[in-house]
Amino acid sequence: MDGIISVLGVLTLVLEGISCQGVYAPPTVRIMHSGHACNVEEERYSERVYTIREGEMLELTCLVTGHPRPQIRWTKTAGSVSDRFQDSSVFNETLHIAKIQRHQGGRYYCKAENGLGSPAIKSIRVDVYYLDEPVVTVHQSIGEAKEQFYYERTVFLRCIANSNPPIRYSWFRGRDVLSQGSDKGVEIYEPFFTQGETKILKLKNLRPKDYANYSCIASVRNVCGIADRRVVFRLTNKTAPASIKLLVEDPIVVNPGQTVSLVCITTGGEPTPSLNWTLSSGSLPEKSLMKDGTLTLPAIASEDAGIYSCIASNNVGNPAKKSTTIIVRALKKGRFWITPDPYHNDDNIQIGREVKISCQVEATPPEELQFSWLKNGRPLRSSERMVITQTDPDISPGTTNLDIIDLKFTDFGTYTCVAALRGGAIPEISIDVNISSTTVPPNLTVPRGKSPMAVREGDTVELECLVSGKPKPIILWSRADKEAPMPDGSMQMETYDGVLRIVNVSREMSGSYRCQTSQYNGFNVKPREAVIELIVRYPPAVEPVWQEVRQGLGRTVSMNCRVLRAHPSRVLRYEWRLGSRLLHAGTFDSRDDTDYTVRNLAREGYGEYTCDIINEVGPGRCTFLVTGKAYPPEFYYDTYNPLWQNRPRVYGYKLQWTQMNPNAVDRIMVYRLGIRQTGKQRWWEQEIQVEGNIHKGELITHNLTELIRPEAYVVRLTPITRFGEGDSSTRVVTYSVPINPHLREFHCSFEEDPVCMFTQDKNDDFDWTRHSAATRDTKYTPNTGPSGDRSGSKQGFYMYIETSRPRKEGDTARLLSPTFNVALKSSYSISSPPAYCFSFYFHMFGKHIGTLNAFVKQKGQSTSEAGPVWSLSGNQGDRWRQAKISIHPTASFQVMFEGIRGPGIEGDIAIDDVTLEEGECPDPPSNPIRGAAAHSVSSIWPLSVTLFYTVFIGLR
Repeated sequence: MDGIISVLGVLTLVLEGISCQGVYAPPTVRIMHSGHACNVEEERYSERVYTIREGEMLELTCLVTGHPRPQIRWTKTAGSVSDRFQDSSVFNETLHIAKIQRHQGGRYYCKAENGLGSPAIKSIRVDVYYLDEPVVTVHQSIGEAKEQFYYERTVFLRCIANSNPPIRYSWFRGRDVLSQGSDKGVEIYEPFFTQGETKILKLKNLRPKDYANYSCIASVRNVCGIADRRVVFRLTNKTAPASIKLLVEDPIVVNPGQTVSLVCITTGGEPTPSLNWTLSSGSLPEKSLMKDGTLTLPAIASEDAGIYSCIASNNVGNPAKKSTTIIVRALKKGRFWITPDPYHNDDNIQIGREVKISCQVEATPPEELQFSWLKNGRPLRSSERMVITQTDPDISPGTTNLDIIDLKFTDFGTYTCVAALRGGAIPEISIDVNISSTTVPPNLTVPRGKSPMAVREGDTVELECLVSGKPKPIILWSRADKEAPMPDGSMQMETYDGVLRIVNVSREMSGSYRCQTSQYNGFNVKPREAVIELIVRYPPAVEPVWQEVRQGLGRTVSMNCRVLRAHPSRVLRYEWRLGSRLLHAGTFDSRDDTDYTVRNLAREGYGEYTCDIINEVGPGRCTFLVTGKAYPPEFYYDTYNPLWQNRPRVYGYKLQWTQMNPNAVDRIMVYRLGIRQTGKQRWWEQEIQVEGNIHKGELITHNLTELIRPEAYVVRLTPITRFGEGDSSTRVVTYSVPINPHLREFHCSFEEDPVCMFTQDKNDDFDWTRHSAATRDTKYTPNTGPSGDRSGSKQGFYMYIETSRPRKEGDTARLLSPTFNVALKSSYSISSPPAYCFSFYFHMFGKHIGTLNAFVKQKGQSTSEAGPVWSLSGNQGDRWRQAKISIHPTASFQVMFEGIRGPGIEGDIAIDDVTLEEGECPDPPSNPIRGAAAHSVSSIWPLSVTLFYTVFIGLR
């Protein structure tokens, strides 16, 4: 809390300065990578390939510049169709995939836009490496050689695995490597159409020694640390493909609810085959149980029916497969229809003529379906005048007909069609059909006043078609005016009472609806139909529905409300209001919009204006919020070197911003600045006075000091005008090592852990130590090491090597910087790579001082290959000295300090204030390495010139 109070004490310094600068800039983008990459190729044609092992963490960060702050979006292409990432976007600076899978490889794009110029887009291709377990399959061919008296028996061993990158295969017989030409009886080759995917070992005319253990090793050459995979197959004179037998019938017809067991056994095969069951229509039912080749289906249902296959595999020959079909008995959808005498042009039933009654059901299995007929409850048998037939199942399956020849009065009555399955246990379906003098074909009409039907949008409407006749058929509804779905989404709806009920009617449902008789449950005659018009009335649709208007006092405000569509289209009137107070009203002529203007805006003129445009159904409303609120400030994130530190425990930050649309409202008089530590609730506020008018693009600066390291702070900035408070903006100020946002400078004074992301080398003898003179123990080595940091402060920190026991002469300690990349600029080439000034302070005091070496280690180089760019040995006196070296890297690099212990304990070596700056060193001190005042590091194709941290800890 004391830290916060001290910050506020400095906030009263108000505005440091206002300068008119053109800070608005279109976005630029750079993609940074972290996570678990095993290689990042920086190819010369701006192609970047990020290689990562499957299951590792992918983390890509999009670093942007530009003002206003660009919006960032990640997208992906070239992935698997099953990968849904390409259908969405990630709006965040960092794209994080915790355990990346192979289908997530592809090209990732970072797009930044802030409304200025074209969006900035960069991409990186992510290549996911993996290696699955290899599988060996064995195939055998036996052919008779012509004009010879023996059979040739040849065996093929095929090794295959999924991988990226391609696999290199190798074969072993026992412990012996097999290669092409090493054995006349062995041939190794890759099929042309699968090159790189498989390797075949051909054993010609099998010999006794060919019966052995064969190993296939699949290797991707240890890329990404992926180990080789090995599979072993034992070839014997008993090796044979799998064979199986099903101990079940085919097909199996069962009743619903039964438990079914499918038994599959192996009858041959070496090695012992594995058994598995599959279902042709998809996955096995969830309730199914499988054990030792037996598949059990408890309480079977109709949806479980299908073709079940038992598959046996032992990787020898082709898998063995046997199938059976399960049929679950079912009866459903009973329907009937009446067909009048087809030889007379009359739809009515008449005495003396023929009439046919048809009955149909869906039956499984269809061959078990049997029909019986009843008349008035008594069994009816086929006769010369009552002919019972079943329709050809290929034309109309599950259908029976009763033909009544020469209809008589005595034939009137109720006829019942009964459908059943021979296997029993399935309930019968009975359908009653009444034949009498009142049995007449249907007629369809629309009641008076029911078409057209006019309703309000959102109401419930019933469209009605009157159906007469006996029996009454099912009514089919569809759209008559266009090919469009019905309200339930289907193309056709059924009703039994002739009424179509539509809930929550929308304007899209306006149009013509057709009602039509179905042949089912009625007469099999030409369909009767009628059409009903539905008119949906709705109030005017207007624009804008809502709009904010910002304006200063004394200015003019104009508002416009426009009609897009309405039904009825004749608009009656409009009304303008401020709050509940009526301002203006009128009727429309030929225009479809209305205006309202406020001249010389006064304070009481602020508020919510509404314009209601009204027809018979109701109003459509435009709303305008007229306000004098200032727009939010736009924080500037590209400040050069915004963070500084004067004392060990505090830091300062240069806060900069521009004002969005400063002239839209009254002059901004004050900014209210609020600040709080992250994780805390309390805000501390102070006002910053503004003198004069702020212009668009003007960069405003205010220094925050006395910030407590390493705390982060939330900063809130609110503009205030005569109207009152405007819109606020917030951002987070984070303490970090001093890294310039333009990425041209790196500085480290080792004041904070984790020492600017420097790391200890894992292959040296001991470590560098971070210390200050105030805490250092000088009990054993009083005549060596510095008495303060480079600035002379005893509280300041530095790095040093402690040479006391158990250290011995020649022991080395190495300290590695983060990796710095070099960003592409066309002005540089391989013949003139970019220059950087690498500088640091060193302290080498004591009679046993050994050696201090500085290296610039480029990507792909070992320490021995890099060689030192600076080296110094022996006692240099009790003072800090500075070393400067101009370097010319051509690829990403690290700087490394190597301290070598001398002959005794008085040999501590210290370093401080390590700096990397773009450009040649100005007047560099002479380099202790003779003839190497400006060391050029080359041998790798150049990619960039702008320096930046691969591990970015910055301001968000």
